[in-house]
Amino acid sequence: MLVAQGITMTEKLTDEERAEALGGLPDWDPVVGREAIAKSFRFADFNAAFGFMSRVALRAERADHHPEWRNTYDLVEITLTSHDAGGLSRKDIDLAHFIDRAAGGT
Repeated sequence: MLVAQGITMTEKLTDEERAEALGGLPDWDPVVGREAIAKSFRFADFNAAFGFMSRVALRAERADHHPEWRNTYDLVEITLTSHDAGGLSRKDIDLAHFIDRAAGGT
């Protein structure tokens, strides 16, 4: 993170940092035409999907970094990017790891 004139700015990952970080995030795919990654999660039912979204929402709020997402019954589709950095940042990678754990993945 950069701090300029009292404003905290998020730094975009370099190509090398991005490649290394994505190597540790199986099934997160680059979004075509965007500096973003995305992954879909399927749950037993709406209740399980919404519980997962609630856990992610609480972490995202604490980190002040919010996903783009969509929910249809048992399916949750998530896109991560750092708008203020113009692409992927460490915040996205950290949140993706948390999301995988919250979903019962790695």
